[in-house]
Amino acid sequence: MSQIRRQSIISSLMVYFGFSLGFLNTYLFTRDGGFTKEQYGLTGIFIAIATLMYSFANLGMPSYIAKFYPYYNANLDKKRNDILTWALLISLVGFCLVAISGVYFKGTIIRKFGQNSPELVAYYYWIFPFGLGLTLYSILESYAWQLKKSVLTNFLREVQFRLFTTILIILTFAGLLAKFDMFIKVYSFTYLGIALILLIYLIAKGYIHLTFTVSIISKKFFKKILTLVSFVFGGSLVFAIASVFDSILIASVVKNGLAEVAVYTLAQNIASLIQAPQRGIISSSIGALSEAWKDKDMVRINRIYKQSSINQLIFAVGMFSLIWLNFTDAVFTFHMQKGYIDAQWVFFFIGLMRIVDMGTGVNSQIIATSTRWRFEFFTGIILLLVTLPLNYILTKYYFGIIGPAIANLFSFTLYNTIRYWFLQKKFNLQPFTKQTLYTILLGLGSFYICHLLFNSIHGFAGLFARSIGFIALYAAGTVSLKLSSDVLPIWNTLVKKVGIKKGA
Repeated sequence: MSQIRRQSIISSLMVYFGFSLGFLNTYLFTRDGGFTKEQYGLTGIFIAIATLMYSFANLGMPSYIAKFYPYYNANLDKKRNDILTWALLISLVGFCLVAISGVYFKGTIIRKFGQNSPELVAYYYWIFPFGLGLTLYSILESYAWQLKKSVLTNFLREVQFRLFTTILIILTFAGLLAKFDMFIKVYSFTYLGIALILLIYLIAKGYIHLTFTVSIISKKFFKKILTLVSFVFGGSLVFAIASVFDSILIASVVKNGLAEVAVYTLAQNIASLIQAPQRGIISSSIGALSEAWKDKDMVRINRIYKQSSINQLIFAVGMFSLIWLNFTDAVFTFHMQKGYIDAQWVFFFIGLMRIVDMGTGVNSQIIATSTRWRFEFFTGIILLLVTLPLNYILTKYYFGIIGPAIANLFSFTLYNTIRYWFLQKKFNLQPFTKQTLYTILLGLGSFYICHLLFNSIHGFAGLFARSIGFIALYAAGTVSLKLSSDVLPIWNTLVKKVGIKKGA
């Protein structure tokens, strides 16, 4: 668990540094005198559609790598290991099919988005290199996770990608890029850029030896591989559709679609702060889970499940409370365009959804790497059947851009409840302890104390007072209540690093 803890901490810190760049980018996009809402919304819809492209194109290859890499690695030398060759080749074939479909259905896209989101139609073909880059990077990332290179992959995805965006924004403001037209065209190649960096690194380190000779492992497990990718691909596809349907729906049915997508994207980007540790924990634990299932080590799986749950919940509750304390004041203090205040309640419901999702631990990864991976597909179907109609009804007829956030909170709560029940019934695994309840109560108590004490203070002074007050209360409670077995080792290391014990 110490290796997972170490990589999770480093990856999480990397993710938070990336998010600091992301918030700089968000500020530059949304400040008075910056980009228009439609322009910012276009970058958000690029990411949503590219994610959908990747979900179709990957054809289950990330799950294939995650599940079977330990078998390839244990039985083949590096030069005969063909797992990455087939993963890349099949994903490229998948993306070609996506691209052909995209060209064929362009007329439908124009009819659906032309009225409310004309900018999307104008730059439609530039989404394709963006989607290709995301597909290639994600396959290489899945392979690098198995090599225990999650810190590097998190740096590239969370820091380098955002740094490219920062540079493009600065060049646009400086007049070195010809307005937004050139910005979005260069932006469409940013994922290809980080994919190339990762590929060069893996080749330089000798981790990639492409071979088109079918190995004995590929032959032996062919039927199992085919069955796995069929079910898991279906499950991950419907999950991805459910995850990005909200932004695409807003662009299609809401008046001034891309402007409203911009508001929704702001709320999503802020809520992604809550999710940051999840990415690090998933990337660090998936290799360990694959090995544990291979060795039938249920004790280790149970330990990872519980620790991932409480560690993520501590982060999620704390970050949600901290942001909610300061949301409105931050919009006005940083002179963002006034319309972005509408993102407040969108963030509230998305934030609660993130807490639910993170508090239930790495349930998806446990199921996907187990012998019961078919359940991934069935839960994905349930999520899709609930999410799509609920999103459409609440968005078009009732709540506008808040509708998808409410719909997703309900849908993902149901989704994780089903997974919780399944793991408990089939494997006697469940992530919750008394510390789960203590974490929620501590977050609520710290929030209301700071709200009562500092709510009348505004501007930078208010932001500072509320933030410092909450962090002090929440951190002290987390340490004193011993909410996680990972907290004290981290705390002791920090104390030792800054020399507090020595000074005492």
